[in-house]
This record gives sequence, structure tokens and C-alpha cells, in this order.
Amino acid sequence: MAERGDGSWGRPVVPASGRLRPLGLGEVRLEPGFWGDRQRLGGEVIVEHCRDWMTRLGWIGNFRAAAEGGPSAGREFADSEVYKLLEGLAWESGSRSLQPTARGGREAPERAFTELSEEVAVAQEPDGYLNTRFGWHGRQARYRDLEWGHELYCFGHLIQAAVARLRTAGEDPLVAVARRAADHVCEEFGEDGRAGICGHPEIEPALAELYRATGNERYLEQAGLFVERRGHGLLRAGSLGAAYNQDDLPVRQARVLRGHAVRALYLASGAVDVAVETGDSELLEAVAEQWRNTVAARTYLTGGMGSRHTGESFGDDFELPPDRAYAETCAGVAAVMLCWRLLLATGEARYADAIERTFYNVVAASPALDGHAFFYANPLQQRSPAAPDGGDAESPHAAGGMRSRWFAVSCCPNNLSRTLTSLAAYVASANDQGVQLHQLTACTVRTTLPDGRPVGLRVTTGYPWTGTVTVRVEESGGGPWRIALRVPSWAQGAALVHDGQRRPVGPAGVTVGGAEGPAGYAVVEAPWRPGDELRLELPLRPRWTRPDPRIDAVRGCVAAERGPLVYCAESVGQDPSLRLDALAVDTSAPPADKGRDDQLGGAVWLRSSARPLRLPESGWPYAPDQDGIASEAAPLALIPYHLWANRGPAAMRVWLPELP
Repeated sequence: MAERGDGSWGRPVVPASGRLRPLGLGEVRLEPGFWGDRQRLGGEVIVEHCRDWMTRLGWIGNFRAAAEGGPSAGREFADSEVYKLLEGLAWESGSRSLQPTARGGREAPERAFTELSEEVAVAQEPDGYLNTRFGWHGRQARYRDLEWGHELYCFGHLIQAAVARLRTAGEDPLVAVARRAADHVCEEFGEDGRAGICGHPEIEPALAELYRATGNERYLEQAGLFVERRGHGLLRAGSLGAAYNQDDLPVRQARVLRGHAVRALYLASGAVDVAVETGDSELLEAVAEQWRNTVAARTYLTGGMGSRHTGESFGDDFELPPDRAYAETCAGVAAVMLCWRLLLATGEARYADAIERTFYNVVAASPALDGHAFFYANPLQQRSPAAPDGGDAESPHAAGGMRSRWFAVSCCPNNLSRTLTSLAAYVASANDQGVQLHQLTACTVRTTLPDGRPVGLRVTTGYPWTGTVTVRVEESGGGPWRIALRVPSWAQGAALVHDGQRRPVGPAGVTVGGAEGPAGYAVVEAPWRPGDELRLELPLRPRWTRPDPRIDAVRGCVAAERGPLVYCAESVGQDPSLRLDALAVDTSAPPADKGRDDQLGGAVWLRSSARPLRLPESGWPYAPDQDGIASEAAPLALIPYHLWANRGPAAMRVWLPELP
């Protein structure tokens, strides 16, 4: 079992090997700022919002109803949403325990976790099986529909909730429930059992992490079996095809992520876990290649993944329409899960860059500023303002132009709850040489190097609104060690200031003190003393970004970015002469800072200019040699994409036609 300080405490992912060791919730405390505020929103608002809705709709009551023979509510995977909430509560209660001065009292989340765990436990059958839709009292037979039943998927989220509990509080009744469930899965689907897999991957990373948390090798072996069984036609293909369930190709043979985006990313995460634990470099490289090819041709500017509403899936290479983008919030969470694992395994900055892009432009985009409504899909264009959300009714539509308070399929709010409450565990890592800061956010780091030396850092920054990141040493156990700060790949002209010298940082990074550092990081090795500082200066100059010409849907368009943020034009508050579906933007000069605006929480806005298009007057939308550009320019306001639709219904677009 995990013990405080044993190297796994407070960490969602704990690989046995790799270039980097992740730092957990007891070692990294987020301070007030962009991500510290969102962690607090997740732990204080979103978890309670999710719990209230699932109580009212009967999803939590399903467990007692299953044991007593009552009817069930919600979809066949509703159990998984309760488990995600349990995981979020485990991280929130644990982080408040580990960082009591920063996170407030743990009594409320701890009480909620205990009560919810007790509800879940009553539905477990004697052999460890647990599902409120199948099994008990005349319900449908177990494992009759591995394509759509989601039984193993639900077990995966139960196990991940238990791992979170193990790593923040130790053994408890929920952990015992999850162990029995995992043992049941191994008996049922092991070498001598059913040669089956789940239509929705998730059990794979869960079992691998349970192995890491308990040392029970049968869980790792079972995770490996599930990974290797993929791609051999064990599931009915159905109308969406075998790729939808990741059953079209063996993992080792696939060269790009395809099919249902969330399923693909969860499976890839589990495959990395298995590869790292077994030393399987071939499997690890196969997944890394899939990721590289997917980022190169199947990923949106925001970091969003999944371009088809049909099957919530990846499209073909360069099939990235902005208005039809699905880019599910859960796919953003899953992309972070995969990139974090690849970062720990390889130490390569590209994965931390991808995490940053996805965090700021997908994960942060989903919740409303008050934490009570959410985007499920994250399109890059909304052609017309949507109807206001239906209030207290479940939204039947995943794709809409307004955030909804709840969905008939509410995987995304609960996925956000577990991600935001564990956010501090995705910020930093350590190795034999020192500490690496991958996400540039205000935080305090307290950890111990492998040789036993204690180290402490305080990071102060206004990032992403300002570009200065200052790291102050608060504790050092003596002797030289390294501090590495990631320098984002967009940050041309960045500089590192240390010991009275200002050094430029190029694409290869920069090293000070003779240490050889990884590309993409500014690394300083020194015999640090309390009070020493280093400063990273990032140029947050707004910039125009152009798409690969093979992305037909946005050829001839540009997008505005500033630092890690993608910007968009929203119809609310624009010049009356401008219509977002009929304008061309002037790119003769880069967009300019408009300053901070309290209307959207103090975000930095941008300004540019655009010209309205002359629209055809006939009833036929095609005409030869038409001069469609009006002569008079008008100011165009641009806001961070993650903040759109917080001022009411609006049209929106990220990609803007460029003035010829």
C-alpha cells in the first residue's frame, strides 16, 4: 500500500521507470492565478454541481436500487460518472489534507467521499462484480454486450477512483471494493477466461495503475492482455466500423490514432503504462509514433482532437473543419493523460507543450466562469448564436453553442472534476539532477531529491497574461542541483535571467552551469541557496497563425494567438458593421494588445481590423469575378477562445478569412 513519502503519494500516474518522476499533490501547491483558481473551482464548485445533478437524476441512487431490485436511471455507463466524481473527491480531500493551509478544511469533500463510497459498496456482488445495469435481480446478463455495455469501462473508473484514494489516504472500504472488482476482472478475462475486450477502453490504464499502487502483478498482466487483444476482431464492428472500438488494428501496427477519439487516447495511455512497466520499447515507440502523426495531421489549433460528430471520432488526415469540430472535452482530458505519460517516459518538451495547449484551449474552455455549465464539444466556429441553455433540464445535445448545466451523457463535467482537482500533479517532476517545471503557473514546490536533499521553490507569475516567470529558491539541501523551466515552442525571443546575466533562449533551450539540458528547457545548475532567483522572460507578442494548406476548410484564413492562448472573434460587442460570417481580416500588422478587461475576469483582449464583405444580392450564391471586399475597415475585437460564450449566446470563429 502507498505510504506518505513513498514516491507515489498524491500522484495520478506513478511509472516504475522513465526519464522523470512526477511530483504529487503533497509536493506542488498551486497558488492563486489561472490554474490555482481553476483547481479551486473544480474542488469547491464543479464536484458539488456534479454530485447534486447525479443525486437528483437518480444516478447515485442506482447502486441501492440495484441491490434492492429497483429500476435504474440514466445510460448504461452512468456508474462511471459516479466513479469519476469519487476520484475528484478523493483528490480534493487528499490535496486539502496534504496542503491544509492552501486548500481549506477537508471535512466536506471527505464526508461526501465516504457517503458516496458507502452507496457504491452496497451494489457489489459476492464475486466482486459491480454494475447497476447488469447482473443483479433480473437485470440483463453480465457481459452480454461488450461492444456497448461499458461494464469494463465502468470498472476502470472505479479502479482509478480507488487508486486516487490509495494515494491520498491509504486503504479504505472503496479500495477494498475496487480490489475485489479488479480480481473479478482478472478471473473472468484472464488467460483462461473470456477472450474479450471492452468496446470503450479505460480498464487498461486503470489496471496498470492499480498494479503500481498495490504491487499485484496480475493487474499489470491483465492490462497487457487487454492491450494485445485489440485489433483482432473480438468485437462486432457495427455501423461505425471496427476502428470506432479500436479493434481494427493491433496497437503495435497502428500508425495514427483513429476511430472514437476518447477511446483511442485512453487505449494509448494504457499501452504506454504497460510498455513502461514491462520495458517494452517497441510498444512505447508505436504509441509515440501514433501521437506524432496525429498531432501532425489530425489535431486542431486548440489541441482539440476529433473532427467528426459521427462516432465522436478522428477524421482523415487534415480533415479539420472548424464549424464541425467535435473536439470533445473528454478527449482533451485523455490527450493530457497520454502526453503526461509520454513526457515522464521520454522527458521530451513536445509533450509538455501539447499539454499546455490542450489545458488552456480545451480543458479551460469547457466550464463556464462560475463552474455551473459546460461545453461537451468545442467547435472552432459557431455560425449563429445558439438558443439559451434549457436551465435545469438535461441537454440531449453534446454539440451546442452554449454551455449546458448537464447532459444526458455527462462524461465531460465529471472528467473535469477529477482533472481539475488533481491539476497540481501535472505541473512538475524531478530526477537525479533536480526539478523540472513543465507548466508555467504560480505554485510552491517542496520535494526531496533522490539523494535525500530537500529542495523548495516558489514560482510567481501572471502567465498567461504576462510573460515573466520568476523562480525563487526557498530551500536547498546543499551542493549543486538543477532547475529546468520549459520554454514554450512558440516563445521566439525568450530570455533567461540569472546571476545578473540575461541569456537568449533558442529552440534548443539554454543551459547554465555546465549542465547538459534537454531541448526546450532553460536549465540552470548551481549550489542553490535560499533567496536565489532565476527569471524566464517570454515574449507574449500577439501573432497570426496560418494553417497547413492541406486543411482545405480553413485555407486562406488566419488565427490569432498570444502566448499559449488561441483567440477568437465573438459576435458580442463587435462593431455593428461586422458580421463574423462576412468579413476579411487585415494581416498587414499583427494583432495588438487591447489591454485587460474585467468583463471576462481580467483577460487580455486583442484588437485588429477587418473589412466587411459585399454580399451577393441575387438568390444564387455563386458569381464570377465578384469583388467582395468593402472599402471601409472596422475594428475587430478578439478574446481568448476559452472564454467565449460567457456573455450570452454568440456567433464565434477562430479562423478568419485573410484580406487579399
